[in-house]
Amino acid sequence: MKRIRLTLERIKALECPANKQQSFTWDTDATRLAVRITAAGIKSFIFEGKLNRITIRRTIGKCSDWTIDDARKEARRLQGLLDKGIDPREVKKKQEKARAAKKAADEAAKNEAEASKVYTLKALMEEYATFCESKGKKIYAGAVRSATKCHLTDADPALASTPAKDITPRQAAALVRRVMEAGKERTAGSFRSYLAAAYNCAMKAPVSAALPSSFISFNIESNPVTVVPTIPVKARNRTLSRDELKVYIQGLGDGLTDQALKIALYCGGQRMAQVLRLEVRDWDPQTKVLRLMDPKGKRTEPREHLLPLAPIAASIVADLIERAKAAQTTFLFPSATKMTPIHISMPGPRIREIINALNEAAKKEGKDTIIENFDIRDIRRTCETMLAGLGISRDIRAQLLSHGISGVQAVHYDRHEYIKEKRAALVKWERYLKGVINDEAEKKVIPFEKVAKAVRIGN
Repeated sequence: MKRIRLTLERIKALECPANKQQSFTWDTDATRLAVRITAAGIKSFIFEGKLNRITIRRTIGKCSDWTIDDARKEARRLQGLLDKGIDPREVKKKQEKARAAKKAADEAAKNEAEASKVYTLKALMEEYATFCESKGKKIYAGAVRSATKCHLTDADPALASTPAKDITPRQAAALVRRVMEAGKERTAGSFRSYLAAAYNCAMKAPVSAALPSSFISFNIESNPVTVVPTIPVKARNRTLSRDELKVYIQGLGDGLTDQALKIALYCGGQRMAQVLRLEVRDWDPQTKVLRLMDPKGKRTEPREHLLPLAPIAASIVADLIERAKAAQTTFLFPSATKMTPIHISMPGPRIREIINALNEAAKKEGKDTIIENFDIRDIRRTCETMLAGLGISRDIRAQLLSHGISGVQAVHYDRHEYIKEKRAALVKWERYLKGVINDEAEKKVIPFEKVAKAVRIGN
């Protein structure tokens, strides 16, 4: 074993013998310190000691990186650990593990900070709207975006920028309460349902292949909206009288929005959003059947809703088809660009415009108000109420208006399209509307069951 007092000059002069891969020169000051020289000429400080009769060798570092004094201090420190029965290798492993843990924690904190800026409540609502849009529910998606902007982004920007996973039930309740206290009870109920649905999607996404993986990054483990009580929707009961219905029909003109309102009415009270989406391809001129696509509810795909039209409605649709072809558009009710249909926001104001015009005309003639305010939903309700009065059964009305069609039987087994039944109902409905317009006396409909019962009693 070669041992000298190591100095900078002596280390520079050290060489590895030609017949060896490496050689060691030990220090006389720190007896466990040596310089190792390899055949390639690399020189490093090393430490060698014993623990429980086992030789432990550690590389301190290259001679070019360490001073001799620092290398001696490190050798004495390592020897001190051995004297205490501590293995320096285990100490190094723990230190490396601690450094790795700290690095991972720092990385996680960094990712968390970045995620908090990206996966916000506002972003969750947008993700939910995009998901609904991808399922064909464009009107609903638009309602979600509108409510989010009005009642979250604009109303509480700080909360909108808060990570969605950090939102508490109290904060969710405060959002809904603000809308309630503004006197918008129905809107508050809808906004609450949008929030709850968005959180449910994000919460189920990790285990549901039916939901986009983009929801997973929000790391939602619970739904803070669940404990916020639902807001019961107060059912409206406004229906138009025969006289009101008459003046409303007479107030409809030839404009596209008016024609859409007319189609919705003559088809038994169809949903305006579905009517506005109609395209040329949705009309079969041979069978006089109009196809609407109904995405409403929890359907993953829009339901095909077929309407066998009666003569007046069929004539209106045929004229609209020719109008669309002449305008070189695929939509029956195209917007100004002809690339999209008229927006759903248009019919409502048009109805109010008709009501105001009728009442103004009555006022000029010295008459009282002839018609009270109503909206599109009231027209649909009026249609179903009057259809019921015509003896159209609940089941046929459900098929005609495409609502309440759910359950195992309806979804999986009942494939009857009810074309004949719907056609008979619409013919009867057109006949009734003609009577309304011409002020014909309303005939009382006696259900077949009552007639049969009366016959049995008579016998």
